Order: sequence, then C-alpha cells, then structure tokens
Amino acid sequence: MAFTLNEIILLVIALLVGLVLGLMMSGRGKYKRLWRDEQIAHRQTLKERDARVAAVPPGVGHDRSDRDDLTRVRGISAADAAALHEAGYHRYDRLGAISDEQQAALEARLGREPGTIAREEWRTQARLLETGKVREHERRYLET
Repeated sequence: MAFTLNEIILLVIALLVGLVLGLMMSGRGKYKRLWRDEQIAHRQTLKERDARVAAVPPGVGHDRSDRDDLTRVRGISAADAAALHEAGYHRYDRLGAISDEQQAALEARLGREPGTIAREEWRTQARLLETGKVREHERRYLET
C-alpha cells in the first residue's frame, strides 16, 4: 500500500497534534508546581545570601572614629560611602576582603553595573590604603 504525499503530511500533522495534546494532559500542573517550588527555593537562597552579606563580623566597631574614609577610594562617592557604612563596611580591610558574592550584592545595593567594583579596582585600592601606601594609591589611581 503506497501513501501519497498529502496522506503522509496529514498523518504527520495528526501525530503532532496528538503528541501536543497528550503532553498537555499528562502534566496536570506538575511542571507548574515544580517551577513554583524552584522559585520559592531561589528566593529563600537569595534571602540567606543577603543575610550573610549584611552580617557584620565580630570585632568590627560601629563607632564613627573607627571608620576609614571610604571616599578616598576612586569611584566611591559620599552617598556610596554612606551605603557601604549601612552595609557594615567601615574599614579598608573589610572592603579589600570582599568575596565575589558580596561584590555582586554591593553593586546591586549601590545601583551599579555588575563588574563595576572589579573594573574600578576597589579591593586593590582599599588594600593599598589599609597598608598605608597612600602615595602608591595616589600615583596609580588619582594622578592622570
């Protein structure tokens, strides 16, 4: 028995329609539930990450005299420094030791593009200022 081209096309269309209807009926919302559960888990993970980033390690004082002038780092404005202080970054050593995860959270908090902190070398600048290499910092970042 030979099929014509029109019969083959109709048969393929009928099979595809049956496949689509079968897939739609078999899920019964299973994939929607899985997606919703994944979204809830993702939100929870983000909350835990933000809580870890915002946690101030023991020994970091909140006294204003114990704070470094973060505006000396090129790229940090006074408003950025205030936001960094709110996030618990008061000293150069803490800013110089941030992880990539903390960097991403800070960039989001400051409304900066991802990668701004690395591009402007905030960590390196903070480490130079922390170790007292002010002249080196000025030569590399402030002199044009």
